[in-house]
Amino acid sequence: MSRTPDHAAKTPIPAVFFAARAPAGHNPPPVSVEHYENFPVASWLCPPALRPAVRAIYWFARTADDIADEGDAPPAVRQAVLADYRADLGHAAAGRPGSGRWAGVFDPLAAAIHAWRLPLPLLEALLDAFEEDTRHAGYADRAALLAYCSRSANPIGRLLLHLHGIADPALLRRSDAVCSALQLINFWQDLSVDVPRGRVYVPADAAAAHATTAAACLADPHADTSRALVRELCAWARALMLEGAPIAPSVPGRVGWELRFVVQGGLRILAKIEAMNFASFARRPRLHVADHLVIGVRALTMRPSLSKPARTA
Repeated sequence: MSRTPDHAAKTPIPAVFFAARAPAGHNPPPVSVEHYENFPVASWLCPPALRPAVRAIYWFARTADDIADEGDAPPAVRQAVLADYRADLGHAAAGRPGSGRWAGVFDPLAAAIHAWRLPLPLLEALLDAFEEDTRHAGYADRAALLAYCSRSANPIGRLLLHLHGIADPALLRRSDAVCSALQLINFWQDLSVDVPRGRVYVPADAAAAHATTAAACLADPHADTSRALVRELCAWARALMLEGAPIAPSVPGRVGWELRFVVQGGLRILAKIEAMNFASFARRPRLHVADHLVIGVRALTMRPSLSKPARTA
């Protein structure tokens, strides 16, 4: 998420993606497309007919993200505002007038919900994740963190597949794996940013297995235990990404190509963390022009046999 200087962009979004214009009546802070993680916003690969719906979903998620995480309001205030936001979502889905507070978000979203029959539970799941962010208390193990990803990341993939008329259960599972992996990669690249802000996504049992804590790793990011922990977390994210990667060359048309860039972008970030000897508690990896070229070449040459399902446990 690209927000203020103290919060670097979270998402490894390939260069093919471009920012969506804010809807009329919506005045967010000036940020890049990378502001909301896991979201390829209306890229040139997206069919033009779908772009308004994709933008509407994006601004819905991004605005909720801002409510949950921007400014200095206490958690109780954020939760109350998110409750109002959820009520407006219900009004939009039912075709009723909302509060008008976020008309620039919910007017286009209501049109998209009714034009494309967007599944309301997926939109509500995103709000569940943002509400969880206001109560952030860490995660005991991988299962708990994946449960969070199932609300914060996986609905995005499923909504985009829904827009493309894809409902095959096997492909949806692959999509979930890619989205969860990308969310994890976001976390592991931003350890140096998130941990100081009290956002600890490292599973407690993983840190304990290395006889360390996230705070200790932040204090000594080049210690063997710190690097070993990040190495393990990156291996987990990579296995999950490879489990889902076959969805990209399996899905026809533009969405398949878009997924190729998403998969390869995530894998490239993991390669950059490895090149740093897993010192992402010290600094955030950066993608350069050459990295985007690598992403492009690998996306173009991706084949169904590239990524076989991998065990993630």
